[in-house]
Amino acid sequence: MATVNKKVLEQLRRTIRDYDFQYYVLDDPTVPDAEYDRLMRELLKIEATDASLVSSDSPSQRVAGQALGAFQQIKHERPMLSLGNVFNEEELDAFDERLRKRLGVDKALAYVGEPKLDGLAVSVLYENGQLIRAATRGDGQTGEDITENVRTIRSIPLCLQGDHFPRRLEVRGEVFISKAGFKQLNQQARAAGEKEFVNPRNAAAGSLRQLDPSITATRPLEVFFYALGIVSEDFIPQQHFSVLRYLQSWGLRVNPLIEELNGAAECYRYFQKMADKRERLDYEIDGIVYKINSIELQEELGYVARAPRWATAHKFPAEEELTQVREIEFQVGRTGAITPVARLQPVFVGGVTVSNATLHNMDEVRRKDVRAGDTVIVRRAGDVIPEVVKVILARRPDNSQSVQLPEVCPECASPLQQLEGLAVIRCSGGFTCPAQRKGALKHYASRKAMDIEGLGDKLIDQLVEQNLVSELDDLYRLQWQEIAELERMAEKSARNLVAAISKSRETQCARFIYALGIREVGEATALALAEHFQQELAALMQADLQQLLLIDDVGPVGAKNVVDYFALEKNKTVVLRLTKDIGIDWPQSETLMNPNEASLAGCTYVITGTLTAMSREEAAERLRMQGAKVSASVSAKTTGLIAGEKAGSKLQKAEKLGLPILSEADLLQLLN
Repeated sequence: MATVNKKVLEQLRRTIRDYDFQYYVLDDPTVPDAEYDRLMRELLKIEATDASLVSSDSPSQRVAGQALGAFQQIKHERPMLSLGNVFNEEELDAFDERLRKRLGVDKALAYVGEPKLDGLAVSVLYENGQLIRAATRGDGQTGEDITENVRTIRSIPLCLQGDHFPRRLEVRGEVFISKAGFKQLNQQARAAGEKEFVNPRNAAAGSLRQLDPSITATRPLEVFFYALGIVSEDFIPQQHFSVLRYLQSWGLRVNPLIEELNGAAECYRYFQKMADKRERLDYEIDGIVYKINSIELQEELGYVARAPRWATAHKFPAEEELTQVREIEFQVGRTGAITPVARLQPVFVGGVTVSNATLHNMDEVRRKDVRAGDTVIVRRAGDVIPEVVKVILARRPDNSQSVQLPEVCPECASPLQQLEGLAVIRCSGGFTCPAQRKGALKHYASRKAMDIEGLGDKLIDQLVEQNLVSELDDLYRLQWQEIAELERMAEKSARNLVAAISKSRETQCARFIYALGIREVGEATALALAEHFQQELAALMQADLQQLLLIDDVGPVGAKNVVDYFALEKNKTVVLRLTKDIGIDWPQSETLMNPNEASLAGCTYVITGTLTAMSREEAAERLRMQGAKVSASVSAKTTGLIAGEKAGSKLQKAEKLGLPILSEADLLQLLN
């Protein structure tokens, strides 16, 4: 057995205690959950080597946190324990196997799966149906009396429903703030010039611990109850799932996504289902909790020092991680926007390895004070671009220097411009800037624009770097011989590319408008413009702001950008060269049919998520061919939302508006 350095062990415990204090007492965590979990696992691993190393004050022996001195303290009649963790399917299987071995059974165990909310645990006590006391978890043994604050939360009943509830009933739950509520709260803070909350968990904790209940009452707090604490003898439950149904019948809010599960395999499938649903939920969850369903088996399995043996939390891949900023560079986008980017020591977060994180703009860099050499918390949720959440100032190098904006474009040395009232700083070089030229060409050739097969990013980089393409129309003058000389190209691939470029001359008006890369003109706006001007590009080029603002799906920013784009002579020249000299053209009635045959005339649909039978673009085209309008945004005027896999915020908005939700099968039936 290896000798344990007791100084190192005590330092580890001290570090965990500090993080506990910051998280539970100050509501200001300085490290992501993944870092805390790693340290706790390391501590448990060390203590498991020798029982004599375990001290009564070790963080492994109690739930983290302590009562705030500003509140009266309440001793829990039954401790509010924490949970052990599993982080993958193998650890889940090992947890299940341990339970079956301890119980001496070979058959699958019955579990209950519950989304693990990222909020603040509370205990609420009812006597004779009346709410008499509420407390935070605190250190698990003693919490803070927050009764008056809890009484302001509308989703917590002041008296229970019905007349068959236990005489004395303590329920435990999680108080949280929804994503929408969090957004609203920070908007109000910005308007009042106050400090914004970092995340919904901090917002919930801070709101629940206000000394003035009238302030708590203004915060959008919600709750889901998930367990019993103490309960009088007139209520003897048999299953955890039935307990939850009882809670619902008494007017206590229970998460509707909770499910009964049979065995570890079903638990893991439930975990995957919730992971897919996670981004669409209107509240934050950071994993799944599995509990043995049988209360009798729960009692037989019992507890370890800080957690029940019969339950565990299955954490999602960490959305936040610690890493170091190696350097900060400035990228130039296709519209000339100068974006500071943090080059990171690669770190696995949100299911992928991240080595870059956006810093958005210089205002953001100054606000967060990010510097090269800093240790930072990086966040990546779903498909969101990784971003730096917070700098750990205690780990900042002594020789660090603040970031300075370059005086000229880092790609072409052109002067930088910043329009009044906007945070974005742009290179003034336009298409003469190699970075903007590359970005514009990549956008032009992309699948949703001109769809030029074989013209990938690396090939475009070479075409620009070797000065083979200076304007968009130069693409159509390329010879296969000069393409064949580029890296990883040969005669056959060069000839195929020239043919693909030539083929793109036959397109659609909306695709061409989108391909031009006008700022704030996406697919839906381009389609609206094409349909409004009946595929006549000349009419669009001459339109003024008032005309454009009358078009649905064209906002004031997009309309102004269209006017500004065609006001520049060089842009009009390029467009005319592409359409007149190169011969790019499209049918003049590409989406029109006989109105009498338009079965979906007058209908407006929105498509979201991933379709399997066809692409979203193909679905939109087929809907338009039957007379329907396809919009990019959900509104009360929307006929229906077509929701594929991984549908997001549009689905939530459509459900709130009570709009019909169509599956892909419904879409196919509609089209047929």
